[in-house]
Amino acid sequence: MLRILDRAEEVLIATLIATATVLIFASVTHRFALGFVADFVGFFRGHGMPGAAAAAKNAYLSLRSINLVWAQELTIILFVWMAKFGAAYGVRTGIHVGIDVLINRLEAPKRKFFILFGLGAGALFTGIIAVLGTNFVHHMYNASSISPDLELPMWLVYLAIPMGSSLMCFRFLQVAVSFARTGELPHHDHGHVDGVDTEDEGIDTLGDVFLHSPLTPRDLVEKEKDK
Repeated sequence: MLRILDRAEEVLIATLIATATVLIFASVTHRFALGFVADFVGFFRGHGMPGAAAAAKNAYLSLRSINLVWAQELTIILFVWMAKFGAAYGVRTGIHVGIDVLINRLEAPKRKFFILFGLGAGALFTGIIAVLGTNFVHHMYNASSISPDLELPMWLVYLAIPMGSSLMCFRFLQVAVSFARTGELPHHDHGHVDGVDTEDEGIDTLGDVFLHSPLTPRDLVEKEKDK
């Protein structure tokens, strides 16, 4: 079940990103195309080329008939949904940036307590947001408010708040339970670059420095970092 949820989360985020990217590209291309074609109309008219000017004008009118005013609104909505579910994905994969210099200097039992405390606080906060967001969506549903361009029900737009926060709360609890059992935290190497061989000269030395640095995130099973 968790694998299905993880996969659905990844597919949803990727779909939102792809859709928003295509919409932005189409909208910007359409806008600049209108400007170029309008310049051609003026150019042809100024140089006594009525046939070409008429063709350019027809092309301009055809482009102007394509209404993409709604694209900006939809893109904003997509990014809102992507941000909410992306935050939950970040908790699961450990890509959120955190300041843990002091925690990394603590002994293992104390570090475990503070890490669990932080995860619990994150779960509590996102749980509260989920409850408040649900109440807000309920009021928006009764208000029958719609968006300006797409005329979508606003409760549907704001549904990202309780859904994304609920998933994020679940991810905090999931990481907390896993950490309590195994002492492991999800890690993401922010310094990793695809295509760079980690066995290149100088990489091992640099990695050793990072390993013993108090700035490096760690969990309880990484004994080398506790030395």
